[in-house]
Amino acid sequence: MLVGRVVGTVVATQKEPSLEGLKFLLLKQLDVHGKETGASIVAADAVGAGLGDVVLYATGSSARQTRVTENRPCDGVAMAIVDTLEVNGQVTYDKAGDER
Repeated sequence: MLVGRVVGTVVATQKEPSLEGLKFLLLKQLDVHGKETGASIVAADAVGAGLGDVVLYATGSSARQTRVTENRPCDGVAMAIVDTLEVNGQVTYDKAGDER
């Protein structure tokens, strides 16, 4: 699993029929301190995440193991919305106190 922030959405009116009904998010990967690493990914949304949310996401074959993405040609999925991220006893992200 990786940590990312939702920075946008992706709309595709023409797509593989098995992708119908999926919402796609544009994520920026984060390091353990909540800083963007520069990497971006498009991920199917399995949890109802929104702009600015910090999420856990998976890529590769693991991305096809949620109820939403099972048997669909997805290479990325947002599968959890992060409430708090703690590293070495220090809270580096807290959704309740996030200013974004």
